[in-house]
Amino acid sequence: MNFPIQQVFQSSQGEICYFEWGRANEGPSILLLHATGFHARCWDKVVAAFPEDTHVIAVDQLGHGRSAKPVITDWTMVAAATAELVESLGVKFAASAGHSMGGHCLVQVVDRLPDLFERLVLVDPVIMGREVYQNPPDYSATNEMVAKRRNSWTGPDAMVDRFQDRHPYKLWDPDVLRDYCEYGLLPDGEGGYILACPPQTEASVYATSASVDPWPMIDRIKQSVTILRAPQIERSGAFDFAGSPTPAGLADSFSDGTDVYLPDLTHFMAMQDPKHIGQLIVGV
Repeated sequence: MNFPIQQVFQSSQGEICYFEWGRANEGPSILLLHATGFHARCWDKVVAAFPEDTHVIAVDQLGHGRSAKPVITDWTMVAAATAELVESLGVKFAASAGHSMGGHCLVQVVDRLPDLFERLVLVDPVIMGREVYQNPPDYSATNEMVAKRRNSWTGPDAMVDRFQDRHPYKLWDPDVLRDYCEYGLLPDGEGGYILACPPQTEASVYATSASVDPWPMIDRIKQSVTILRAPQIERSGAFDFAGSPTPAGLADSFSDGTDVYLPDLTHFMAMQDPKHIGQLIVGV
């Protein structure tokens, strides 16, 4: 598929940037929502696996990419801005995919606008057990770690060089890593670059991971839902971002849910094998 057109929508939370491939009504439409700390162009190689006539909307969700960057106080903020965009488009999506936080937000958007969605693919979504939302854990250690992320770069090449041999980035398709770095930086006005998702904003998203209970929404969703799930792992007893946050039985909680376990991939499955994940999204 060709390069996308960059668009902007004015939501009640601020500007939302999104990227559009193809045209509505000329082929099936697909909505893509990225993970915490990522951006819409991380989907480029997944989109490349779609049929040529596919119409795609990939969103820079609130706080990320080229969208507005308020401090996120709960995940309703993120989903509400995306829902406003989706409603304004007036498009019915044949398939929609959300990765990690994007999966949780997709559930929220579908709950608000059920008539605009036919089939959902939740890519290792951050949807934890029902009990977690009743007594949210302390995410302070993760928040502090994320808030300290390096935020000054000479350019995408330096970012690629730093990450390409590090876990979990070394597991990624090199072209996806390039997209992550190429579109994940913004000019700092002084000849350098900063992260398109500021570390403090990213930390605020992690801090509010259990702020919105998705389970009442899950109980209401009638669409076909496919859960793509990676192994739940620990590395040397420490938290590993590559491990799955998704309960093994999540698919059974949807009225029409299917579990697809991918033991050879990690939480970053769309970055590791974008072609396969793209095929699963379109139902090939």
